[in-house]
Amino acid sequence: MSPTTARAPEPDVLRIGNCSGFYGDRLAAMREMLEGGPLDVLTGDYLAELTMLILGRDRAKDPGLGYARTFLRQLEDCLGLALDKGVRIVANAGGLNPQGCASAVHDLAQRLGLTATVAVVDGDDLTDRVAELGLGSPLAANAYLGAFGIADACRADADIVITGRVTDASVVVGPAIAHFDWAATEFDAIAGAMAAGHVIECGTQATGGNFAFFGEVPDLTRPGFPIAEIRPDGSSIITKHPGTGGAVTVDTVTSQLLYEVQDARYAGPDAVLRLDSVALEQDGPDRVLLSGARGEAPPPELKVSCTRVGGFRNEMTFVLTGLDIDAKAELTRRQVESALPVRPAELAWTLARTDHDDPDTQERAAATLTVVARDPDEAKVGRAFSGAAVEIALGSYPGCFLTSPPGRGNAYGVYEPRHVPQDVPTHTVTLPDGTRHLVAAPPTTQSLEPLHDTAQPVTDPGPVGDGRTVHVPLGTVAGARSGDKGGNANIGVWVRSDAEFAWLESFLTVERLRELLPETRDLTITRTRLPRLRALNFVVEGLLGEGVAYAARFDPQAKALGEWLRARHVDIPAEIFAGFVSHATKETRS
Repeated sequence: MSPTTARAPEPDVLRIGNCSGFYGDRLAAMREMLEGGPLDVLTGDYLAELTMLILGRDRAKDPGLGYARTFLRQLEDCLGLALDKGVRIVANAGGLNPQGCASAVHDLAQRLGLTATVAVVDGDDLTDRVAELGLGSPLAANAYLGAFGIADACRADADIVITGRVTDASVVVGPAIAHFDWAATEFDAIAGAMAAGHVIECGTQATGGNFAFFGEVPDLTRPGFPIAEIRPDGSSIITKHPGTGGAVTVDTVTSQLLYEVQDARYAGPDAVLRLDSVALEQDGPDRVLLSGARGEAPPPELKVSCTRVGGFRNEMTFVLTGLDIDAKAELTRRQVESALPVRPAELAWTLARTDHDDPDTQERAAATLTVVARDPDEAKVGRAFSGAAVEIALGSYPGCFLTSPPGRGNAYGVYEPRHVPQDVPTHTVTLPDGTRHLVAAPPTTQSLEPLHDTAQPVTDPGPVGDGRTVHVPLGTVAGARSGDKGGNANIGVWVRSDAEFAWLESFLTVERLRELLPETRDLTITRTRLPRLRALNFVVEGLLGEGVAYAARFDPQAKALGEWLRARHVDIPAEIFAGFVSHATKETRS
């Protein structure tokens, strides 16, 4: 297990833990966090772009649903424990139906013989106003609300605060605003809490999960969930409970800070965090100090998540084995397309050359050819499509087989980010006594200007050391984390020393990224330097088509895009490579 040691709680610190990074995360995490050590607040993030589509489907079947039902399962096990320990629970589990979720929590508490006070933050749902607001015709439209409604609920001493769509960091920022009595214009403090919230919102991604150098983590079997010890100025210590798996290091925190960001301005409804101001420092085993955050006034508009049914989708995958793979793929494509009774609106073919020369297993001899069909008409991508793929099996290439039988198509959703003025949503908090009041829009806003360095060329520092290089994977020295925002993908790349960063920022330009990842060659890419993190962030626009549910590519959320980049072989200065190997050896031995 990790060498984390328990420390006595500091009197001026708010200890906020996380027990969920997505809808489907570890059910036992709530109990683990409540039993693992002292906490003031326990948060859960259950919502993502794809989750909103799932919850929308639930609500369409039953208007009483539309919230994260796993949250209720966790509370059934842990509500009494949380009340006994005096730990407030703040979660966005309300999804599309926060009032329905709150009602279910009340019913649960009554059934368990417990008394729990519940507050609700809503007003994010703009679905009934889409025509008025010019938002098109989505199935659901939800604004990303800020943290001040949550703060009001905490000030009212609610045991449980349930929200609809708020920003992921707001479940952390809200309790901090209430505890430290920050004003709406204390942007530095709010931005610091935003940084802490961004780090812990995805659960174990801050403690060694999804971490490029996972081999350095001493015990990743069951990593502990993260904690942010927030201080009055907004700075924080990122840590975890003693005795839990995983690790909290400058690298694991850096990795998570780079997750799903756009540029150096990380915008929220209450403030804009300047990511280029954040500093990280190891403060003992499994403790990282996050400080220096500067904040700016929030933008005048809120982002709105608009989800709609994009049409129907189906796919079939052929396995091509042995010799003549390209010819087999061409024959298959020609046969399937000629067999289709009607061509779908979209037909996309992908050949994955996973085959090897002189293979010693059948799997290593095989490539896969996948055809994806999309159309507004379900019939065109159903049996008419999948049956046409199957019926060629006995008259096609040698060794023809598919990975699935023919089947019907399925509806797919499309996510579209839109924007509305800050005062458009009726941001509302329902307090435990039943009173409701509106939450005011921010008193000060400023236009959000992108802050990236595309137009700022970096001077080539010339040869490093004696000029010798080694041709090895980029990931030998650089970590990366990637993710999705609608149809765009981000890749955050970081290194561990100033010398490594001096080389990285001159080497890894936008054009170099296009060379290393040919799939991005014709797409718009922006790059942002984050020197205090020794990191670069790239945003690749349009790589993911119309979002995760559209499934435009093999990895529809770009989760492994950074690992692909790290696997590409490049020329690294021998001096940089030697320094990294020395560091890695010390880490492994420790």
